Amino acid sequence: MTGGLLDGDIFRGLAFRILLFLTLALLPFGLIAVFQTREIARQADFNSELSLVALTNQAANSERSILLEGFGAAYTLSETVKLYRDDPAGCSEFLASFIGSSDTYLFAGYVPPNGMMLCSSDGVEVNFADMPGLKDRMEARNRLVQAIESPVVSRESVVTLSQPLYSDGDFAGYMVISVPQSLIKSDLPRLLNASTTVDLVTFNSMGELVRASRGREAVQANLPANRALAALVGQDSLVFHAENMAGEDRVYTVVPIVSDVAYSLSIWHPEDMGGNIVKSVGFSIFLPVLMWLASLVVAFWSLNRLAVRHIRKLGRQMRHFAYNRRVPHTSMGQGVPLELLQMQQSFVRMAESIVRDEAALEDSLRDKNILLKEVHHRVKNNLQMISSIMNMQIRRAQSDDARAVLKRLQDRILSLATVHQNLYQAEALDRVDAGALLEQIIGQLLRVGLPAGRRIEVTQEYDSFDLDADDAAPLTLLASEAVTNALKYIGPAKPGGKSELVILLKQEDENTIKLQVANSISGNVSDEGTGLGTQLISAFARQLNGSVEANFEGTQHVLELVFPLQQRVKARYDY
Repeated sequence: MTGGLLDGDIFRGLAFRILLFLTLALLPFGLIAVFQTREIARQADFNSELSLVALTNQAANSERSILLEGFGAAYTLSETVKLYRDDPAGCSEFLASFIGSSDTYLFAGYVPPNGMMLCSSDGVEVNFADMPGLKDRMEARNRLVQAIESPVVSRESVVTLSQPLYSDGDFAGYMVISVPQSLIKSDLPRLLNASTTVDLVTFNSMGELVRASRGREAVQANLPANRALAALVGQDSLVFHAENMAGEDRVYTVVPIVSDVAYSLSIWHPEDMGGNIVKSVGFSIFLPVLMWLASLVVAFWSLNRLAVRHIRKLGRQMRHFAYNRRVPHTSMGQGVPLELLQMQQSFVRMAESIVRDEAALEDSLRDKNILLKEVHHRVKNNLQMISSIMNMQIRRAQSDDARAVLKRLQDRILSLATVHQNLYQAEALDRVDAGALLEQIIGQLLRVGLPAGRRIEVTQEYDSFDLDADDAAPLTLLASEAVTNALKYIGPAKPGGKSELVILLKQEDENTIKLQVANSISGNVSDEGTGLGTQLISAFARQLNGSVEANFEGTQHVLELVFPLQQRVKARYDY
């Protein structure tokens, strides 16, 4: 009987199986919860991206207004400049009057395809023919925004807006207008908390930085490491995660300020985002797993409180009854389910019935044992009475042969009497200690049968083992015959030497017994056994389901009996 569960038995327990089936039952709901949570998280990510795009758009509103107004002003000027193409002085005077009346622009000028600027608000002739990239710009013929830190004609850093000019459908150069960089301010600090760290940069269609909220040098390290600004040109609103030049995680938002001309890029620290960007996968899995674990804990606690602990208590009561046959009379406590109470009541009634039946059986068995002991005792007394009668007959016998025959018969009767004496003295009436029984019977034979004055060395060794009562009588009678025959023919192996008698009873293994009786001999003795003793030995060996052999080994006559030991059938109870 095992008092607790083995490691492998845990998976066969009630709690484990119910939790397993509960897990299977909750699995579809868990998958639905994962899907829905991921959808919610994805929607939250989308909303967060929309909020970033909206913030970036709002932050760029002021710059967008300035750029759009500037391109509008450049286009209007270009239409007027076409009238002064042959009058550079009048063209310059017109542009100078426009700049003088404006608080927004610092410079305006017309750059023809050859690069020689003759018309400008400052009236200065400047040759841009040798300027790098001028040829490509003239061929591109698109609007362009550029930052000039040290302009030729202005006293401070400016942002130039180049508007292509067409005359009669032919490209005729660019109308250039300058806006001071100090005029372009970001609305982002006003829109965000003071604790939020964010950069805002503007870049043109060539991927060049136009302006940065914290200066070019400071922002350069915060730009994406694996994406060039030119690769972001042409994109609509875009939000992406990437590492900056320093290998730090950042969130980037790109919105167009003027389509295909200028773009605004906001750079966010993920830790300053608050709840704007949600880790979709982790959150979508964590919440259903948490719900599953909470369900299992509640189910396990409920199952253990309502059933498992009461079942274990009932099991302990059953085990205690199996060990010591004590009927439990204590209740299982408060809050026990009705089904378990009925089960305990049925067990108590069954246990009481078993105890009553076992008590009746023990009383009946005790009575039978007493009667059987009395039978063995009376049989022993009757056999001893017969032995006494035979003893009287031996004294009246007329010849030595008659006395010898009666004496031999008397020994056999006394052997049987000894068997019955051991049976009624033993606690178990169906088993007897074979070693002790054989030692007692052979001892009686040796005390009576050893010739006086002869030098006989006797060696005896008996193993102790339980023998069935049905086998005790043939074994003792066979041993008596064998020892009697040995004493009859024993003699010294050498003249003047000692005679030897060896009696061994050995348990060879769990199921095999061997009896050996060996005696020294002198002279030639026939090995053909034809007497009554030999016949009895063969008959007793058959009763024992054994085999007997008698051989001469040198100067010894050896008789060996090998027979199986009948095991007692025991009732086994595994709890």
